[in-house]
Amino acid sequence: MSLEPALMSLTEVAEAIAAKRLSSHEVTRACLHRVAQWQPRLNAFMAIEAEAALKAADEADAALAKGNNRGPLHGVPLAHKDMYYEAGKVVTCGSLIRRDFVATSTSTALQRLNNAGAIRLGSLQMAEFAYGPTGHNAHYGAVHNPWGLDRITGGSSSGSGSAVAARLTFAALGSDTGGSIRMPAHFCGVTGLKTTYGRVSRAGAMPLSQSLDTVGPLARTAEDCALLLGLLAGPDPEDLTASHAPVQDYMAATKAPMKGVKIGVPTAFYVDDLDAEVARILDQTIAVLKKEGAEIIQVELPDQRQLSAACQLLLAVEAAAFHKRWLIERPQDYGPQVLMRLQNGLAVPGVTYLETMRWRGPALAAHVAATSKVDAVLAPVAPMPAPSIAESDVGNSPGAEAVIQRLTRFTRPINYLGLPSLAVPAGFTRAGLPVGMQLIGRSFDEASILRIGAAFQRATDFHRKVPVLA
Repeated sequence: MSLEPALMSLTEVAEAIAAKRLSSHEVTRACLHRVAQWQPRLNAFMAIEAEAALKAADEADAALAKGNNRGPLHGVPLAHKDMYYEAGKVVTCGSLIRRDFVATSTSTALQRLNNAGAIRLGSLQMAEFAYGPTGHNAHYGAVHNPWGLDRITGGSSSGSGSAVAARLTFAALGSDTGGSIRMPAHFCGVTGLKTTYGRVSRAGAMPLSQSLDTVGPLARTAEDCALLLGLLAGPDPEDLTASHAPVQDYMAATKAPMKGVKIGVPTAFYVDDLDAEVARILDQTIAVLKKEGAEIIQVELPDQRQLSAACQLLLAVEAAAFHKRWLIERPQDYGPQVLMRLQNGLAVPGVTYLETMRWRGPALAAHVAATSKVDAVLAPVAPMPAPSIAESDVGNSPGAEAVIQRLTRFTRPINYLGLPSLAVPAGFTRAGLPVGMQLIGRSFDEASILRIGAAFQRATDFHRKVPVLA
């Protein structure tokens, strides 16, 4: 356990506050100190609420002194992607259009964390309307990667990935529609959980694509993600797509050993066209999993390129439908890249959209059949480490679109199928950039991928590495 409060994991710091080894005030001040150091370099926060956070921390300490523990996150300071509505707070959604939007209600996800005792540090930067995979934002500037300030964080949960990696917050809610939790986890060296479609309520979270959006955490460890998922998961009368499927004991799952687990490694697509260092880290990850007792089985998956294309099509149409009024009334208030992507969605024929929706069932059935003998599938999150902000800047770099298409190709198929996937830090390039691997699970079986991720993290220390402010 780290002696510096801000460097502890979420689980560790929550236990330390509950046991009164640390006060919420101490922990919150430690986080705010790091925010003051790092924010000018990272641009990870949209709003910093230092005074209110310290006041809430003092109230949490006073409550605990009277024996009133509010829940598993009592007094833990957190910040989240600026797309989760909180009553009375400005929620920009990373946009100019909603720069002054004040929420009148609180999202279910945030409310459940608040009910567990968490306190608010502020809100985190994001791609405009969550529609960008790199971390660029035409209105508020790019978010920077703490492992290389000239490198992207991944998006759209850019501030979440950057802030968790730099130890400015112990965890952060992100959202994953085409990879927006897993890519920041991969590029920033943190753990990110894309949940099963419907596992966590989306009520009060800015919509992008009704058929693909999922809510999930970015945190230091798989254990932290398990703690948060246990608080977030479950049905919600405010969101009829939130499933009534039983909520598993995710924390108990993280204590189980790797022995006996069967992990599939794809024979194609996810192992094709990898940067040499990503390929090396994939091989090393497989070796660790074997050593810890997992059985590695090669699996032949259905054509993932079709799944990726289907995800892109659904996202384009549904995002355009949500934004149609603003596209007509306020096109000048969008960034150029987001405007172009939204306008492209308006051109997709209705028949094509319906055919793509109808194919989801057969596609998922084919995937289930192909992976019936394994508990999870292992794959890189992206075929490359973080590219530079400059080379992935659409409009200023002629090769940017090709870079973006390449870095998102391994995440979109999982969104189309609605499956859960856990991204874990798996190594570093020789230049010191993190690389993540994803564990793709069965529907509503987050417990299995959290079990594997936690066991992998007990055997490695990549998740404990902390970037240094140059």
